[in-house]
Amino acid sequence: MSKNKLQKFAELLTFPNVYENFNVQQPALTRLGEEVEMRGQWNKLHFKAERPITLELACGRGEYTLELARRYPDRHFIGLDVKGARLWKGAQAALQENLKNAAFLRTRIECIDHFFAPAEVDEIWITFPDPFPRKSKANRRLSSPFFLNIYRKILRPGGLIHLKTDADSLYEFTLEAWQQIPDLNILYADNDIYAKPLSFPELDIRTYYEEMHLKEGKKIKYIRGKLNAKH
Repeated sequence: MSKNKLQKFAELLTFPNVYENFNVQQPALTRLGEEVEMRGQWNKLHFKAERPITLELACGRGEYTLELARRYPDRHFIGLDVKGARLWKGAQAALQENLKNAAFLRTRIECIDHFFAPAEVDEIWITFPDPFPRKSKANRRLSSPFFLNIYRKILRPGGLIHLKTDADSLYEFTLEAWQQIPDLNILYADNDIYAKPLSFPELDIRTYYEEMHLKEGKKIKYIRGKLNAKH
């Protein structure tokens, strides 16, 4: 592991807007070196205000988390990723810009129901996740029924799930899978969002990976679903 990565990992421990889970077998969070219990208390303990919470899963450098926080100061945003070096960039930018409505969580997405209470989350963004093209790894796709069952545990009834991807295979898989889920309504789907004026203002946010895919001539796809979760 490079010295630069080790330095970033060490700095994450000093960032007040970063929470980390180091052991999936013992799902506990630490912040500033101390263990904290955040489940059901993100608005109260971290943000100090009762406002809707949006998660960005596999957030990487947190481009969506940051830009959404800039645009919507009356909402709260949390970026999740398991890779600390990537998360460091977004967390540092949020601190430098004094974005108090943005936070970051380093953990595996399979564990998120340990850190969020039922109906605590209003929206979920999945931005350019690994498409896992092999059929044997379909359950690892973040838009799969396996993960939707996890999202149900934390998303409010009628909460939104957004998928933005360059991968044809993931887009088609998601459409087919979501169409077969009784309590999930597909509100919008587009296999080339830039072929016409954007349907939603949030779609103009471009991540590092999206810029890379666009330079390669790939089309960007988007699906919006409404999960009528019951708790």
